[in-house]
Amino acid sequence: MGFWRKKQDEFEETAELINEEPGLLPGEVARKLGVSPSTITRRLPAMEEAGILLSEDERGGLWPFGRRK
Repeated sequence: MGFWRKKQDEFEETAELINEEPGLLPGEVARKLGVSPSTITRRLPAMEEAGILLSEDERGGLWPFGRRK
């Protein structure tokens, strides 16, 4: 079992927030979820491994993959 399976709820919560408010910076995501910015930084690669794909714009904003406006 991959490490990410234990964190699936947190990953889904993060992805849901980014879907609702695309373009948020990682620090803004952390603030809205009540976690430290380093938690989000560590979470992003594991989310990709879990199949939750995000893209990053030139200023560092996070977007659902392929849905950048």
